[in-house]
Amino acid sequence: MSAATQRFASIAAKRAAGEKGGIASICSAHPMVIEATLRHGAARGSDVLIEATCNQVNHEGGYTGMKPAGFRSFVEGHAQNASFPLDRLILGGDHLGPNPWKHLPAADAMKQAADMIDAYAGAGFTKLHLDTSMACADDPAPLADETIAARAAALAAVAEAAVERIGGEKPVYIIGTEVPVPGGALEALDHMHVTEPDDALRTVEIHRQAFSRAGLDAAFARAVGVVVQPGVEFGNAEIIAYAPEKATELVAMLGRIPQFVFEAHSTDYQPNEALGALVRDGFAILKVGPWLTFALREALYGLSHIADVLAPDPSRENLPAAMERIMLASPDNWRKYYPGTPDEQRVERHFSFSDRIRYYWPAPDAQRATQTLLEALGDREIPRTLIGQYLGQLDAAVAAGRVKPTAHELLIGSITRVLDIYAGATRQ
Repeated sequence: MSAATQRFASIAAKRAAGEKGGIASICSAHPMVIEATLRHGAARGSDVLIEATCNQVNHEGGYTGMKPAGFRSFVEGHAQNASFPLDRLILGGDHLGPNPWKHLPAADAMKQAADMIDAYAGAGFTKLHLDTSMACADDPAPLADETIAARAAALAAVAEAAVERIGGEKPVYIIGTEVPVPGGALEALDHMHVTEPDDALRTVEIHRQAFSRAGLDAAFARAVGVVVQPGVEFGNAEIIAYAPEKATELVAMLGRIPQFVFEAHSTDYQPNEALGALVRDGFAILKVGPWLTFALREALYGLSHIADVLAPDPSRENLPAAMERIMLASPDNWRKYYPGTPDEQRVERHFSFSDRIRYYWPAPDAQRATQTLLEALGDREIPRTLIGQYLGQLDAAVAAGRVKPTAHELLIGSITRVLDIYAGATRQ
């Protein structure tokens, strides 16, 4: 294993020895998020964990158009530009299973999932989250726990065989599927179920048995994390913060499975103290994604207003107007997530915590609109008076000299503010 993967694989042992640190899992394929993440890691001398999801990157290309090997090249190119050492980089695959093909019969969907995880393992991804919890077209719903575990073990067998065939690092595994809806909840949040301790124990034991039946005891020994619900979530305009007192029994149960730490999904927008408490309590892997692109969008919209002041051009469509036009023309990525009146939907399209706008930044029209904005501002230094007006959250960092007041660096600085919060929580 690389040094970074070895350190990650020992995350549970370190916790058992009294270390209370963790690691943030950066779940984004946006080039500026990747750039900011690797620059942040280089500046701190810390390991960086970047993950792609089954819908985002797969053997068919996913919605990014990248296969796992292509995503690896994309990230490593940014690492080279950031002078980030590759031996501190961990690449992961999230929710690897049949989800993108669950409309197919189970045999066909699992064949696709197997091809996907073969591509991930073959491309050298060393943190693999096995998620086979979804029912396929001919499955009963919900799936039996034993079926979920058996399918997870089948995918692990494919990953192990890929590494044997190609060579390279044996992966570490994350099991468990009791997670919030990817990208945030769809309904109003008035309560949040915390995983029952017995359910978490059952998940571990059933997977242990399934791996053993498949002759994969050595692979299961590299399972280091179990996904549970600690009681955190965000919706379009709501955030449920971690309440340690509600997870006391779940946290205590972790002592009975010393091989594992907890992986917490949807930790975006949590208060600083809540993130720190999660890590302290054993949720050592903190997934974050929409918060990073939300911070990017905040800075882009602020720069659009600044460009209207510094470089007025009546022929230039401002960025919020361009994104509104693009999202209205292709509503599939937001319509079912944003209920309410037309006015409420308009606000949510741009400002929702679920940040469905992130799916539109790769669109050619969105890229052109963003590039036009950045070209209008160029490399000029933006006056602090305008930063205070439109990017107030960055004013202190600019004043202290930590962020250069140019358009590109302000975008990186906005993302870095979120990365700093996670670095503090995980003590990276």
